[in-house]
Parts: sequence; C-alpha cells; structure tokens
Amino acid sequence: MANNRPHESQAAFEARLRKRITILILFCTALLVAVIFGFPMYFMGMSAFKSESEILATPFRWLPETFVGLEHYARAFELAPIGQWYLNSVFAATLQVSVAIFVGAMAGYGFAKFQFRGKRILFALILSIMAVPFQILLIPLFVLVRQFGWDDSYAGLIMPGIISAFGVFMMRQFAYAIPDELLDAARIDGAGEFRIFMLIALPLLAPAAASLAIILFLFSWNNFLWPLVVARDRALLTLPVGMTQFSQPYRGEPIVGPSMAVSTLATLPVALLFLFFQRYFIEGMMVSGIKG
Repeated sequence: MANNRPHESQAAFEARLRKRITILILFCTALLVAVIFGFPMYFMGMSAFKSESEILATPFRWLPETFVGLEHYARAFELAPIGQWYLNSVFAATLQVSVAIFVGAMAGYGFAKFQFRGKRILFALILSIMAVPFQILLIPLFVLVRQFGWDDSYAGLIMPGIISAFGVFMMRQFAYAIPDELLDAARIDGAGEFRIFMLIALPLLAPAAASLAIILFLFSWNNFLWPLVVARDRALLTLPVGMTQFSQPYRGEPIVGPSMAVSTLATLPVALLFLFFQRYFIEGMMVSGIKG
C-alpha cells in the first residue's frame, strides 16, 4: 500500500494540473471573446470624446489627446431631434414588451395548464409564425395597418409588436413547471382562474418574464425596417432610423463624433436593462436549458 501512495499522489497532481490548464484555457478564451466584443464598444465610447481628426487617425489611440468633453453630444442634439427619437424608442419598446409579456404569459399558461379543442392546431399555427421571416409579412402588415388608418402614427409603430409568438412559446415551456397541486389548492380555496393566474402563476413566471423582456426589448429597440416603413413624420422616427441621418456629412462638415455620441446613447438602455435584470436573465436561461 505504501508503494501505491506515490502513484496516487502523482495521479492527483496530474488531475489538478489538467484541471488548472483547462480553467486557464477557458479563461483565455472568455477573455478573447470579451475583447473582441468589447473593443468596438470601447472605441465608440472613447471616440465620442475625441476630435474628428483624432477619431479617424491611425494608428488607433486608446485615450483622447484632445478631450472635447460633451461637445459631440451637444452637436448631435443640435443637428437632429435626438431626444424625441430617444423617447419614441423607449416608449415603443416599453409598451410592446409590457403587453407582449402579459399576453404571452397568459396564453402560455393557458396552453400549458388547460385542455380545449384545437389546442395543438392553434399552438402549431403560433409556431409556424415564428418560422416566417418578418420581411415576408412586411407588405401585408403595412397594408393592414394602413386600412386601420394607423400609418404614420404611434399606433402603427407599436401595435404590430405587442404580440410575440416566441413569447407565447417561451412562457408555455416555463408554465409547465408550475405545480398543478398549487393551482388546485387555490381553486379549492375559491380562487377564480384569473386570480390564480395573477397571484400564483404570474409571479412564478417572473424569471422567464425577465429573460423574455430583455430579448423583446433588444428586438424592439434595434428594429429598423418596420419604423422605416410605417413612419414618415420625422417626429415619429425611432433612434435606429434617425441615426442613419448621421451617415453623411452635414453641409460638408464631418459628423463622425456626433454619430459616435448618438451610438453610445443608443446602447445605454440595453446595458442598464441587462444590468438590473441580470440575475433573473441568467436564472431564466438556466431553467430554460434544463427544460431543453
């Protein structure tokens, strides 16, 4: 037995070494990915404080030699109604996400916990909508919105995004995990179905709702094609559409700095949303992965 101890210690040492090498490789890989994705963000944020010539200078300078302060931000607000576009994007995304989560949770809960005729067919239709590219639905959707008189209005900008087929699907998957015994106990106590949904099911779906909120907010915030088609009034434009006006020089004057400032402002809501809902988002993804 004494002769086996050196072999055991050697094997344990090799196992620890392999584990540390694996951790080091994973760390270096994660660091490389973080640098690849983080460098454009850093370049954008720092360029908002550099002069126009310094932004385009080569080689790249990590820190501004000529610090211009908030000059590019002020210039951006002078050139275009950035505040109005910002509010339009926040208003549209917030309303769409709020309604889509509530409707998706209610529909997903119904598909998971109730039996009714045509349930599978109806759910298959919802899944089929997820498989259809939005570009195919663009013209029929625009014609429908125009027939309702919603073109070039907030209603036309917002209404098509308040229902999410993916939201229904995701909430249905999470609703299956709600114990039936808990719902039956509430029914025995005399609670109605809507009250059970609001007081029991909806709070239990909070992690899924947080994950879905980030996904839908990202989609709504970055949506470019639909606002471009439905909104002609400059005051109705959202930030992604309005930012295209910074792609060309203004009266012969380069506006790279203001465009970097606007791009930085456009990333703030998404960054803050993930920062505050990070715990729920990770929890939701973990549960989703276990279910998958």
